[in-house]
Amino acid sequence: MADIHIPKPVAPMMPRTLFDSDHEAFRATARRFFETEIAPFHEKWETQQHIDRDLWNKAGELGMLCPTMPEEYGGSNVDRLYSMILMEEQARSGDSACGFSLHSDIVANYLLNFGNDAQKQQWLPKMATGEVVTAIAMTEPGTGSDLQAIKTTAKADGDDYIVNGSKIFITNGYLCDMAVVAVRTGDSGKGAQDVSLLMIEAGTEGFTKGKPLKKVGMRGQDTCELFFDNVRVPKSNLLGMEGMGFIMLMKELAWERMMIAIMCVSGAEAALATTVEYVKDRKAFGKPISAFQNTRFKLAEMRSEVQIARVYVDRCMELVLKNQLSPEAACAAKYWVSDLLSKVVDECVQLHGGYGYMLEYPIARAYIDNRANRIYGGTNEIMKELISRSI
Repeated sequence: MADIHIPKPVAPMMPRTLFDSDHEAFRATARRFFETEIAPFHEKWETQQHIDRDLWNKAGELGMLCPTMPEEYGGSNVDRLYSMILMEEQARSGDSACGFSLHSDIVANYLLNFGNDAQKQQWLPKMATGEVVTAIAMTEPGTGSDLQAIKTTAKADGDDYIVNGSKIFITNGYLCDMAVVAVRTGDSGKGAQDVSLLMIEAGTEGFTKGKPLKKVGMRGQDTCELFFDNVRVPKSNLLGMEGMGFIMLMKELAWERMMIAIMCVSGAEAALATTVEYVKDRKAFGKPISAFQNTRFKLAEMRSEVQIARVYVDRCMELVLKNQLSPEAACAAKYWVSDLLSKVVDECVQLHGGYGYMLEYPIARAYIDNRANRIYGGTNEIMKELISRSI
């Protein structure tokens, strides 16, 4: 087990006002969990390309899975600030392996918002305890961000669907017990109107998983391909109504993009904190690197820009809590803050010098892990296109 040191965040220039004492107590628990149960094992998980399965159970025992779900379905019925705290503490610890937020804040929300009571009772309590790991399977080879172009089909056959196709880049895919899969249930040729969501259980005949994909970064995260070869799925596993899949996916996308922004701004704060600590200790030409004007100015620029991002993301969260966040505001948060994180990490690598390129230093891992934020959740180019349509 590695000895992990996580620097304290740089003091904010503007105080945050989102959280009360209950939130901060939960943050303390989450911080301990990520510092003791996750950060020391990152290297191990990168080697095996997924986290240990029992970590899901540990997270469930501490109430860190599906906390926003109603108590009748195993959750704590708390607001989304608790989800925000978990994502912030995960990013602060430098963890890029755990797929908890996708499970708790994407899949669980689809079930809660669109599932019937039997489906909720079947899955949500087990998701909250970690007994069940879930994934959502949208992306296919050749489709990328174009969800209307998916080719995986679900043909009706009596009381079942017969599913054929494949999905790629699926977070939690290798360990998942159930995946919510975007499928084509119609042939109208109208794209979105033919898309539905099916819950497909691992172990179902014809449903197979590829080996974890070898990624440039985020190597400890469970990411793989899923294959469906004449998989028979009961129609009772249909989520919502047939042909409503695209609408359901769009309804949750603003929150999904906010999740990326939340983790990116916390990641930028963490990168700045570790770099501040480094330049104060590291010496060049007989004095600390922090004594050079270029270093001080770079730190000042980054601190200012990260603080601006923090204020915008927190304001977006205020609107999330009121169900008033616009899709274009979420797109702006996702693209601008993920761009900023890449910029900040790049500057921080430069301030570390040669050591910034060594994987034993957190900033090097951040350099390779965080590039994907500008791609998933809809590429940043797609974000700009969506924003432009509202002008």
